Amino acid sequence: MRLPAFLLSILATPLNAGPDGAALYQQHCAMCHGQEGLGMPGVFPPLAKADFLVNERERALKGPLEGLSGKITVNGQEYNGAMPPAFLDDEQLSAVFNHVFTSWGNVVKQTSPEEITAIRATGKFPTLDALKASMVGDKLPDPPAGWKLAVGGELSFSPSRLALHPDGHQVIVLSTRGDVWLWKPGTTDLTPLFRNETYIDANLGDQLVMGMAMDTKGRLYIASNQCNKNASPVRNEMTIFRTEAWSSAKEWAAPKPWFKTQAPYGIGPYNHGLSHLAQGPDGFLYVNSGARTDSGEAGTQPNYATTGEEPTTAVIWKMDPEAEKPEIEILASGLRNNYGFCWDDDGHMVATENGPDAHAPEELNLIEKGRHYGFPYQFSDWTEKAYPHTADVPQGLEITHPFRNKGPHGGSGLASFDPHSCPSGIVWLGEEWPAPFGGSFLTTRFGNLLKLDGGDVGFDLLQLHVDFKDRSFTSKRILSPLGRPVDILKLPGQRLLVAEYNRATTLAAGMGTPGRLLLLQPER
Repeated sequence: MRLPAFLLSILATPLNAGPDGAALYQQHCAMCHGQEGLGMPGVFPPLAKADFLVNERERALKGPLEGLSGKITVNGQEYNGAMPPAFLDDEQLSAVFNHVFTSWGNVVKQTSPEEITAIRATGKFPTLDALKASMVGDKLPDPPAGWKLAVGGELSFSPSRLALHPDGHQVIVLSTRGDVWLWKPGTTDLTPLFRNETYIDANLGDQLVMGMAMDTKGRLYIASNQCNKNASPVRNEMTIFRTEAWSSAKEWAAPKPWFKTQAPYGIGPYNHGLSHLAQGPDGFLYVNSGARTDSGEAGTQPNYATTGEEPTTAVIWKMDPEAEKPEIEILASGLRNNYGFCWDDDGHMVATENGPDAHAPEELNLIEKGRHYGFPYQFSDWTEKAYPHTADVPQGLEITHPFRNKGPHGGSGLASFDPHSCPSGIVWLGEEWPAPFGGSFLTTRFGNLLKLDGGDVGFDLLQLHVDFKDRSFTSKRILSPLGRPVDILKLPGQRLLVAEYNRATTLAAGMGTPGRLLLLQPER
C-alpha cells in the first residue's frame, strides 16, 4: 500500500516560524517524488536536477495549484500520469518550491507567495477556497437500511489508527506524526493525550507513526518509524512504545520504548515500516513489518541500501507482550504490506495487503504460520512477472495465494481487490451484530494513489463474506464515496467508527485536507 510513508504533519512548528518547506515536502510530495527527489523512472518524474523546473517554470508552479496531467518530458524522459493538486496556501507552496529549488543539486530561481498568488489567480481555481470547494463535498453517503451515519468529529490532522480506550467509552486517535488524541462519542472536540515530543526522540529523524493497539491489560502500544539520515546507509529506526497498564485510579504516563530495531530505509518512495499491531486470541502481539521496496528491487539512491528486502521486513512478527526484552518470531513472510488484520470467532487471521505500482490486484489473505505469500516473486495469482527485475520463485518455495473475490464489488473475479484501491483497516463482526453485518468482515479502502483508467479504485467501505474452504469471498460496497478511509473500529453498542484520512474522495482531490471521524450505528 502506498499509504503514507511521507505523511508528516507540522503541528510542532513554532508559531513565529514560517512554513517548513522540507516538512511540507515530506507530507505532500515525497510519496511520489521520493525522499531525495529522485522520483521513479517512467512513473513519477524526478525533481532532483529536473530541467522541467527551469524550462517550464510556470507550468511547474501551477501543477500543485490545479493538478497536472498529460505528457511532460523531464530530463529527456516522457511521463504521462496525473498529479493531484495540493491543499496548501500560497506561503506554504512557496516554502515547498524553495526547498525543491535549493535541494538535490537544483539551482533554480526561488519563488515567493506573491508569485504563487499571481499564478493561482490565472488558473482554474483562483483561490485556495475555490479549489477546496470544487474537490470536497459535504454530503455523507447513504448508509444501509436500518443504520444511520453521522460525522462524529472533525479533525485538525490526518489520522492513521483508532483504538478503544480501556474505560470502554473514549476512543484513542493516532496521527501520522505520533500525536495521540482522545475523543468521546457524543462530543465534537478532541483532547490531546500525548504529544509526539513527549515520547519520540526527534533526533533520530522524521517520524511516521502508523500502528496503535490496546492489550487486555490496558497497555497502549504505538509503532513508529523514523528516517535516520545520519546513518550510512540511511536507516529506518523502528520502535514500539508502550504505556503501563491503565486504571481508573492511575492515568497513563507517556509511553516508553518497549522494543527497538533498525532496517535500511526504503527505496524511493517505499518505506512501509511498522504499521498495524494487534493482540491475537492467543495473547501474543502481532506486528506488520512492511516491505522497504516496491517489488524487491535493489535501488540506486545514493546512501540508501541496495539490498532489497531484509529478514525482518515484508513479514508479520509475533511477540510476547509479557517479555521485558521481547524478541521477534516471524509468523509469515512474503507480505508486501498488511495494513490491517484481525481474527474471526474461529481464530482465522485475515489480512489486507497492498500491491505494487504494477497494476496487480490488492490482496486478502488468510495468515497462517510458516506460509509465504509471494512477495516479491509473485503478486496476487499472476503467473507473469510484474517487472523485468522480478526474481524467479526460489526452488522449493510454496506460495499461498490470496482469496478470490466473487463480487459484485471491489474487484469481482480478481484475487482479491482492484489494483491501487488500498484495502486498509479491517474488523470482524460476529453473528450477534444487526443485519446486514453479522458474520462478516468490514474493510476500508483508502483509494487509489496512481492513475488507472477504469476500474473500481476504493474510497469506500466493503463488506466481505469469506468462504475459507473455497478460499473466496463475496464483496458488497456499504459506504461510498468516503474520504480515504484508513481505519475502522468496533464500539460498544454495536457501533462502528471510520477514520477518514482526509476529505478527498477522488485521486484528483489530492491529500491536503485534514480528516474526520464517521459514526455508523443502528437506528433505534
